[in-house]
Amino acid sequence: MPIWVTLSTAILSFALAGVIGWVLIPYLKKLHFGQTILEEGPRWHKNKQGTPIMGGFMFIISSIVSLVVGYLLYRFCVMVDVTDAETSRRALRVFACIVFSVLYSAIGFADDYIKAIKKQNLGLTAKQKTLFQVILCGALLAVFYALGDRATTVNLCFIELDFGLFYYPLMVVVMYYLSNAVNLTDGVDGLCGTVTVVSMLALTVLASMMDLHELSLYSIALAGGCMGFLIWNLHPAKCFMGDTGSMYLGGAFVAVGMMTRQHLLLVLIGLVYVLEALSVVIQVSYFKITARQHFKKTGEKGKGKRIFKMSPIHHHFEMSGFSEYKIVVTFSLFGLLMGAAALGLFAMK
Repeated sequence: MPIWVTLSTAILSFALAGVIGWVLIPYLKKLHFGQTILEEGPRWHKNKQGTPIMGGFMFIISSIVSLVVGYLLYRFCVMVDVTDAETSRRALRVFACIVFSVLYSAIGFADDYIKAIKKQNLGLTAKQKTLFQVILCGALLAVFYALGDRATTVNLCFIELDFGLFYYPLMVVVMYYLSNAVNLTDGVDGLCGTVTVVSMLALTVLASMMDLHELSLYSIALAGGCMGFLIWNLHPAKCFMGDTGSMYLGGAFVAVGMMTRQHLLLVLIGLVYVLEALSVVIQVSYFKITARQHFKKTGEKGKGKRIFKMSPIHHHFEMSGFSEYKIVVTFSLFGLLMGAAALGLFAMK
């Protein structure tokens, strides 16, 4: 992939996302599509009440448009042989990744729309979202299977384990966890967008090293789009991506990762996401266990203990005195180190 095509795709996506913000934010304000802040959240988040949501449309539109432009440049300027069967299959898999991400975003949009209309912080129920997400994850794996990706091995970098038919339900669980982990990372101004820029840059390099050029264009378009969105989302945020955006990024992250089939490296590249979700699992589990023990001793309900001051873990750091800016920088640098480590492991294979 010529570097100028990659850079052109990223710059176009960045510019489009930034420009869309000029139009989108006033429109969202006019519709009164603002964020409702939870009572149990950090008290200083109350001043974010009413900040427009659904800003994720900035990078959703910009990433898709710039990918199309980048692909046309790649196809016609580099004279790609589109009659080659494998080239066609790769392009179709990337198209499937886009459709999957957009449909994932549709779940988030429904959630955001309900919140905006009812002026509450709860949209779709957990069961509804889980059902839709599991169906979409299974559908993406089925499309990949139909397009020739029929391996049932889990790649752990230096070894591969064959899970047979159990591979598919296992991957649905992994995809569900990772996509929701991205969603949970969206809780501090600029955090999810910045971490996603880092992870998508790492996936761009990984895809390029694997000669998955069409996929690298999608990941770099996502990175550029998120950078354009950050113009409006860095602290103090003028707009939030909402579940519309975070679900799109979650879907895109797992779709791109699944297409590379580098399972361990995907976890390393997205380790910030993984730890964010894990902190919630640990917090909830520990609270329930200790609450049950307390109830047996005293008969009082709801008296469990917490490990973190608040979860996901970025709120723990926030309530420990970290500024939003410091959290974004720290988490992104950690993500950068993990991405570099993942690429280093791949290069050593």
